[in-house]
Amino acid sequence: MEERIDIRTAVRDRYGAIAEGKGCGCGTSGSGAGATCCAGELGYSEAETASIPEGANLGLGCGAPVALAAPKRGETVLDLGSGAGVDVFLAAREVGPEGRVIGVDMTPAMIDRARAHAAKKSFANVEFRLGEIEHLPLPDASVDVIVSNCVVNLSPEKAQVFREAFRVLKPGGRMLLSDLVLERPLPAETRDSIEAYVGCIGGASLRGEYLELIRGAGFLGVEVVREGRYGAEPVTSVQVRATKP
Repeated sequence: MEERIDIRTAVRDRYGAIAEGKGCGCGTSGSGAGATCCAGELGYSEAETASIPEGANLGLGCGAPVALAAPKRGETVLDLGSGAGVDVFLAAREVGPEGRVIGVDMTPAMIDRARAHAAKKSFANVEFRLGEIEHLPLPDASVDVIVSNCVVNLSPEKAQVFREAFRVLKPGGRMLLSDLVLERPLPAETRDSIEAYVGCIGGASLRGEYLELIRGAGFLGVEVVREGRYGAEPVTSVQVRATKP
C-alpha cells in the first residue's frame, strides 16, 4: 500500500471529484437520480428523503445511522465525514431549532456543497467544518451523539478516529456508525490497491478488529445492531452502536 499521505490525498481527490459531479465512490455508481433510488436500500424512508435538500444525498453511504441513533430535541450531533450533508440535515430535523448538528469533512468541495445546501434551505441549526476525523475541530465533551456513514473505513488511522470520537462525546454520549467490515482478509492485490481503498473496500477492517478498536478507545456496550451484505464477499455493511461511560 502506498504511503499514508498518498492514501489521504487519493481519498480527498476522489471525493472532491464526486462533490463536483465528476465521479462516484462508496455505495453508488453515480449521483443525482441514481443516488435517490438507492436511498431506500440504505434505510432512508421516503419522508426522510423528501425532507433533505436536493443534491445532499450523493448515495455514498452504507446505512442510515441517524434513524438508529435517534437524536433527541435539543441535542448536539456530530457527523464524521459528512460529505454533502445528507445525515446532517436528517439529524437537524430531529434535534429541532434548539439543537445543533455539526458536520466535519476533509474535502473542501464537499464542505462547499453542504454549506450551499444549508443556505438554500435556511437550515439555521447546522454547521459544516473543514477538518479531519482523526483530528476533530471540536472541544472535549461537546457533543451528545456521533454518527458516521461509510467513512471510518477510509481512514488509515482508525484507532485515532475512535479516540477523537471518545474525546468529543459527553459522558453518557452515544455513537452509531454505519460502515463496512470484512469477514475475512482481502486478497493482497485488493488490499494493496488505491482504487479499492477509495472505493471503501481496501481500507476496511476485519469485523472483530474494528469492534476492538472501538472498545480500545474506551467505549462500552459496543454492538452490531444491524448488518447486511455489501456487494461481493467478504464485505459486510454493519451498524455499530457504542456509548461513552
